[in-house]
Amino acid sequence: MITFDLADTTRRALNQALHDASGGESFEVANPRGAHAVACGITADIDVVVRGSVGYYCAGMHQQGRVLVEGNASTGLAENIMSGVVRITGNATMSAGATGCGGLVVVGGNAGARCGISMKGVDIVVGGDVGHMSAFMAQAGNLVVCGDAAADLGDSIYEARIFVRGDVESLGADCIEKEMRPEHVGTLRSLLAAAAPATGGADASQFRRYGSARRLYNFTIDDVDALEAERRGVAR
Repeated sequence: MITFDLADTTRRALNQALHDASGGESFEVANPRGAHAVACGITADIDVVVRGSVGYYCAGMHQQGRVLVEGNASTGLAENIMSGVVRITGNATMSAGATGCGGLVVVGGNAGARCGISMKGVDIVVGGDVGHMSAFMAQAGNLVVCGDAAADLGDSIYEARIFVRGDVESLGADCIEKEMRPEHVGTLRSLLAAAAPATGGADASQFRRYGSARRLYNFTIDDVDALEAERRGVAR
C-alpha cells in the first residue's frame, strides 16, 4: 500500500499520484484533516482509503476504482461520479452524489440537504437520514434511505426511484408514493447488499417507493412512441 500523509505532503501531489496510477494499486491517505477535493477525478481501477474526515468535493468526478473515507465528508461528496464506488463511514453534509451519472455512493451515517440533487443514473445508499430537498430534479438512478427523509423529498423528480424505510416529512412537487413491484424489490435488495454493512441489515420489505407522478412533463410519456414516429416522419 502506498501511503500519503497530508501532514507532510500536498493534496496536489496525492491527486497527481492517483491520476498517474495504472490500475491495481492501493493507496492510504493519512491526516486528511478536512482537506478539500481529496481523491478527485480517479480514472484507474485502484483502491483509496482515507483515514479521517474530508472537506468539500471528495472523490468528485470519480470514474473507476473504490474510495473509502473513514470519517465524515462535507459538501459535494462524489459529485458527478461516473462509475466505481465511493463510501464513507460517517455523515455527509449537503449535496452528496449531486449530478452523479453512474456508480455507487454509500453514506454510512446521515446525509444532509439535497442528497442526490439532479442525479442522472447514480445509485446512492444512505444508512441513516437524508435532509430536505433530497433527490431534487433527480432524473435517473436510485436513492435508498434506510432512515427518515426530511421535507420536500423528490421535488420536481423525473424518472429516478426513491426507496425510504423510515418516515417522510413531506413530498415535493410531483413526487408520489408508488407500488413496490417485484422488479423494484429485486433492485433494492441488490443495492442493500452492495452497500452493506452501512445498511444495518435493512430488508427490502421494510421500504416504500416514491417517484414522479409525471404531471410536470411537457408531454405525456405514454405518447413518446407516437412523438418519435412523428419526428422520424418529419426527418424523412
